[in-house]
Amino acid sequence: MILRLVDAVAGYDHPVTPPVSLTLDRGEVVGLAGPNGVGKSTLVKAVLGTATWFGGYVERAPGVRVGYLSQSPVRLPEAPLSGAELLAAVGARAMVPPARLAAKLAVRIDRWSGGEYQLLMLWAALASPAGLVLLDEPTNHLDASHIQTAREAIAAVRAQRAALVVSHDRAFLAAVCTRVVELNTPAVPAGAWPLHRTGLHDAARARVAG
Repeated sequence: MILRLVDAVAGYDHPVTPPVSLTLDRGEVVGLAGPNGVGKSTLVKAVLGTATWFGGYVERAPGVRVGYLSQSPVRLPEAPLSGAELLAAVGARAMVPPARLAAKLAVRIDRWSGGEYQLLMLWAALASPAGLVLLDEPTNHLDASHIQTAREAIAAVRAQRAALVVSHDRAFLAAVCTRVVELNTPAVPAGAWPLHRTGLHDAARARVAG
């Protein structure tokens, strides 16, 4: 077991998500689907430790590293760094990337298109030493051919990782996920569920307790 949530409620100043229950094991890709504003990204950020748990049971395997792809990865206008050098800097050179990415790795990243850069950052998260990978709208900025490469990238590492994927693209979720969890009910008031947690690192524990 890498991650377990039981009636977990996440938010910022107040609860945002409905109660969510799921278990995530190595080799699984679990999708999060639901209408805009229901809290899919907020739930991912609570797992990451940048949003707050308000209730439920939260358990993460001790010592597991977390990789994260945000909806809009930061990109500098000028970056004299190749794709290969970026992957090396984040410890993501141990695995062979999809051919489309591999062919471009010697090029400076400020010369990549928006879709190519999104794929590079997706691979950086997937091929990092993380045992749990959180992907927030990984198909942003991707055309149809890029989306196919994203599918290949996730499939290439699935056996070695557990992944939680947020996407509005249901066809993409159906293609890459072992199952999909729907978030579609209103958030609950703070304090409606007591909070229990275990296996969280110190920073996450502090946020939960706060």
